[in-house]
Amino acid sequence: MKFDKSIAQTSVPSPLGNILIAATDRGLAGLWFTENQRYLPFDRAGPVTWPEVPEHPVLKQVSGQLGEYFAGRRCHFDVPLDLACGTEFQQSVWQALLDIAPGQTISYGEVSRRIGKPAAVRAVGGAVGRNPVSIIVPCHRVMGSNGSLTGYGGGLDRKTALLRLEGALAPEEALS
Repeated sequence: MKFDKSIAQTSVPSPLGNILIAATDRGLAGLWFTENQRYLPFDRAGPVTWPEVPEHPVLKQVSGQLGEYFAGRRCHFDVPLDLACGTEFQQSVWQALLDIAPGQTISYGEVSRRIGKPAAVRAVGGAVGRNPVSIIVPCHRVMGSNGSLTGYGGGLDRKTALLRLEGALAPEEALS
């Protein structure tokens, strides 16, 4: 993934661990759990070089909306997104994820059908796994074809917690 050079970042606490958020002037470009997160872009062009700018308007907006989400007072986010770090295919998958309503889940196969590429289930899985804006671009709402909770970049425990928060899983429902 290639991120815009104008990116700014900040970190916010959540009930599921610290979250790194990053934005350009166009919108939110990244949202990752900082502990036990796959695909966190910690390389030469990643967070170690991005300036810390907690007062950035998009970062402030996202921080506030995340607080409302985790408090159970928000189920939809209305922040501008900058998903230009992904390929055209990845962006089409990420856009499809935005259509999954809170409290709902769909399969990777259904995402493939929605983007008009029914045979690209594995590629869709790869794009879902590399979603740079977790929670807001709700990759946690994608399940295996049998309804099982499959991979999540932030860990299956977080995926379970997010789905429970949104009402897609009962509080006592266990991982399959």
